[in-house]
Amino acid sequence: MPSTHLSLHFHVVFSTKDRMPQISPEWRDRFHSYIGGLAKNAGVVPESVGGVADHVHLLLGLPATVALSDLIRAIKANSSKWVHEEIGMEKFAWQEGYGAFTVSPGNCESVANYIANQEEHHRTRGFQDEYLEFLKKAGVAYDERFLW
Repeated sequence: MPSTHLSLHFHVVFSTKDRMPQISPEWRDRFHSYIGGLAKNAGVVPESVGGVADHVHLLLGLPATVALSDLIRAIKANSSKWVHEEIGMEKFAWQEGYGAFTVSPGNCESVANYIANQEEHHRTRGFQDEYLEFLKKAGVAYDERFLW
């Protein structure tokens, strides 16, 4: 085939170190916008960025030239730096790992809506329950001793 055609969408989730509720509502929207800008500058389509005080969700459209692990490493490093410099929260940090789940094009809109409604969703459900459900639905093997 003379051309490459891709439809690569990922729902990525990662939390603050020790799931500390450090992402304040006062600056959360600016932070999410900054994270989206980091993705865009890396050549990725930030379809949705959202979250609550202790974690973020990203729906990303990736080109073939971007490695997901490199992208997430850069987003975490640069967004932490932003919090340190712009917010003055020197102890802010992300948990080391992340979850990434493929999303079919037909489900992108529902995942984007899910991300946009994180505040409402987490009034009744915690991050750990949410994340375990993602792992189970995706059929990802895990050892709970190493999740938290």
